[in-house]
Amino acid sequence: MQHLVKRDENLELIWQGDPAIWPGQAPHLFPIVGELPNQTYTHNGKTYQMQRHGFARRKVFKLVNEQEDKLVFELREDEQTLAQYPFRFSLLVAYKLEFNKLSVTYLVRNEDDEAMWFSVGGHPGFNVPLYPGENYTDYYLEFEQEETLSRYLLNAQGLLSGDTERMLEAQQVLPLSHQYFEKDAIVLKELKSDTVTLASKVNPRRIQLAFTGFPYLGIWAKPGSSPFICIEPWHGLASRVGASGELREKEGVKELGPKQAFERTFTITVF
Repeated sequence: MQHLVKRDENLELIWQGDPAIWPGQAPHLFPIVGELPNQTYTHNGKTYQMQRHGFARRKVFKLVNEQEDKLVFELREDEQTLAQYPFRFSLLVAYKLEFNKLSVTYLVRNEDDEAMWFSVGGHPGFNVPLYPGENYTDYYLEFEQEETLSRYLLNAQGLLSGDTERMLEAQQVLPLSHQYFEKDAIVLKELKSDTVTLASKVNPRRIQLAFTGFPYLGIWAKPGSSPFICIEPWHGLASRVGASGELREKEGVKELGPKQAFERTFTITVF
């Protein structure tokens, strides 16, 4: 996704990418989420290499369905993916626009004759602030329910260190601060909420992300003073320090039998 524009204001909501800060915009994470130990994993006794968040975000998808309010893109295996991930698959990503809501649906199909293991997730980045003259700290995230949550900390290699840090204590609101991201992404598990809303103290615009069915949520911005926030629904996590390296043992990885399919949807609603 390159743009999400509020047309009556010509207001761009999606971070437009800057190689000097973060060149991404709203990539898709597949077939892993997060980092692997030394960027390697093992499957059936063989070792494979894969970069953080997998290869889908660097691949070109094929447009397979185009309607006035819906676009569907597909990624399938090729020689390059099979060298990293020894499964035949189809990853469909469908965008459907309905009034002020955009639905993003993942449909993962195992096209192989054996079980496959995968994770999938979104990584949309939103402009913060949205309007001139505002500050990053004018914005906050509001969870649907009161949450008592700790972040699961990542080490310098991007692996879960085993340490945690309390973020919310029976609260719904998390004020935005660049200081959070000096420790990499905020990784959250076991949320009660199915939605989180990006809002501001100084303007009425609200962007709500609903992530029912995704067990984890990542929140990230490039450390420093980057003018965006990523709100990331995940079905998977970075590997933990000391993990076996077996793909099937990675936390959040989903097993999919031969010819089976897996579907998840998150939505972005603009108020």
